[in-house]
Amino acid sequence: MPGLLRGVARTAVVAGTATAVSGRVARRQQNRWAAQEAPAYQEPAPPPAAPQAAAPAADPIEQLKELGQLHEQGVLTDEEFAAQKAKLLG
Repeated sequence: MPGLLRGVARTAVVAGTATAVSGRVARRQQNRWAAQEAPAYQEPAPPPAAPQAAAPAADPIEQLKELGQLHEQGVLTDEEFAAQKAKLLG
């Protein structure tokens, strides 16, 4: 029986060593392949963004109406209303 136990133990050691070595070799190969293939699979750079068009100017009459409403509600003082009106009319 001691011979059988010794044979089983030897087989277990050999199998464990072989598994550890093969795992290490597989990881090394995967790292090498990943390093070699990385440049081939890079995503292309996004295209440059188109320049943003300026927002269309709001209708001056509508803006004057809004300013008038704010002035009537007391949100704008007489001076603020006059300044904003002069700014809109140019």
